Amino acid sequence: MYVGRSLCSVQTATSQSVTDTNPILSPKETSPKIKAIVDEIGKLTLLEVAELNVALKEALKIPDAPMMPFAAGAIMAGMTGDKSAKSDEDDDAATKTVQTAFTLKITKFDEGKKVALIKEVKNQVEGLNLVQAKKFVESLPQVVKNNLSKEEAEKLKTTLETVGATCSIE
Repeated sequence: MYVGRSLCSVQTATSQSVTDTNPILSPKETSPKIKAIVDEIGKLTLLEVAELNVALKEALKIPDAPMMPFAAGAIMAGMTGDKSAKSDEDDDAATKTVQTAFTLKITKFDEGKKVALIKEVKNQVEGLNLVQAKKFVESLPQVVKNNLSKEEAEKLKTTLETVGATCSIE
């Protein structure tokens, strides 16, 4: 435990001396452009921040370089003045994304139940008439609906499978 405190205090002292001597890192008036960006980022949800992180890494071609968890925590503690670093579990929970929108796709169907499937597709997909529903079924694989909750997707999958479709949820 004593070594960890020493490292944090050394890191804090190092970070403070770097910001005192480096004019770029020293506290000064922030430009309005930077303030606006910070305000916009502050309004994002956790999932949107994760997407932003990925997009910036791709745009700036930053590789995913693993950091030692203890060193990263010590550096963050030193920069913020906080003596306790976040645990790895908190970091993992923040970066995991949970899929909330699902897509239901019909991949194939039973030829004997084609008529029943066409009728069900006509009822489930808005804006399709009977002829369009027939073309839809005959040109599988096709996406039936997007942006469904898990429960809705499972329910629709069950409904379509009872009339002879083979479906997948993505």
